[in-house]
Amino acid sequence: MDSSRVNNEYIKIVKEKVIYEDYLNTIKKVSESDAKYKGKPIPFLYHPLFITESDLFNFNKLVKIMMSISNKVVDQYLKSPQFRNKFGFSKLLERLILADHGYKTNIPMGRFDIFYKDGNFKFCELNTDGSSAMNEDNTLAQILLNTKSIQKMKEKYQIDYLDSINSWVDESLEIYQEYSKSPRKPVVGIVDFKESGTTAEFVKFKKAYINKGCDTFIIDARDLKYNKGNLYYQNNKLDLIYRRLVTSELIERSDEIKDLINAILDNAVCLIGPIKSQIMHNKIIFKILHDEDTQILFNREEVQFIKDHIPYTRLFSESYNNFQEVYVNKDKYIIKPYDLYGSRGVYAGLSFTQSQWKEILNKCFNNNYLFQEYFYPYQREFIEFAEKKVQVNLFSYITGLFVYNEKLSGLYTRIGKNHIISGLHGYYTVPNLVVKEKVIGEV
Repeated sequence: MDSSRVNNEYIKIVKEKVIYEDYLNTIKKVSESDAKYKGKPIPFLYHPLFITESDLFNFNKLVKIMMSISNKVVDQYLKSPQFRNKFGFSKLLERLILADHGYKTNIPMGRFDIFYKDGNFKFCELNTDGSSAMNEDNTLAQILLNTKSIQKMKEKYQIDYLDSINSWVDESLEIYQEYSKSPRKPVVGIVDFKESGTTAEFVKFKKAYINKGCDTFIIDARDLKYNKGNLYYQNNKLDLIYRRLVTSELIERSDEIKDLINAILDNAVCLIGPIKSQIMHNKIIFKILHDEDTQILFNREEVQFIKDHIPYTRLFSESYNNFQEVYVNKDKYIIKPYDLYGSRGVYAGLSFTQSQWKEILNKCFNNNYLFQEYFYPYQREFIEFAEKKVQVNLFSYITGLFVYNEKLSGLYTRIGKNHIISGLHGYYTVPNLVVKEKVIGEV
């Protein structure tokens, strides 16, 4: 099945039907829902990204290869001090990475952001540390599934979504059983700094854990206490930490959370995910994957996978030739800091004049930045409403693959008209709906 054909069918339905009141009703439902970021409703369109079975097959295949590559990189980091030097991590971060975490998987949660269309794809980045936005897709998908336009589509297709909330709870509890070797339900802490957390999403996860029989708390990392080999929140001994606290903040503010850090170093609690996730999360990994002395770790298929799908990336430092290359060939490159999130500090040469670009480069050169080949995102037509009329416009889009316990478990798509697709650069979130042909005779 061709997802573009399905997309065109949806556009035709919205154009032909009197949908505007349903659109307004959908806006109302989203505004009243918990699909919020920093207290504000998520910007969205009355138009999902349709995902076919062929797309899911491709996603599962690329996840399998990327996880094989990731595990080989993590294993090499643990074995080789020389390899660790490539990352330039602090002594504390290195100690936390090397600490035993008590279960097999190195990266229990990730969101792999890719530019994808009809089997072709290029990675944008790997979010394996404090991955977020599950609630956005879940909530929007549930609301869009009940719109008149999707109900009309359901006359021809089976349409559903991937539940990235409950699937995480199931996978994390499976990991906990491996860690504890006990069928007992754990006491769970969802941990972040209060001012950094995505509260509405945390509440959704808390409810999901409680529904599985787990006492669960949303916890500010500073409120944890480590005593006699156990980690406590108030009077509650914690068994499982769902870590949303990103590693960069954990390191920067380590003096505020010494109890948590000591518990991690002692493997005193099941920490999901372990600090090892930082190895693949830090943007320098794309540079390291292209290094010849790294590629000896991989088989032929994996080396070709990196060449074809990981954008060429180098350090934006050391050589004046690097500066000149990025300056002169402005439209070919994007520059990124090693380890900020939410697209902070990311600049695409296409967005600036030559003089503006030079000013940015002067600020970022030799300042923990990378330069990377710019990939022109794939585009697709989406519907917008303007003055009660339907407009069909081209949007660039990027899709995140939620990977739990090394399995594809959910999706998250942002679309935009700018050169960078993110919350800092004008965007919409659109839900991902999985479309299948109905079996003949099926109601």
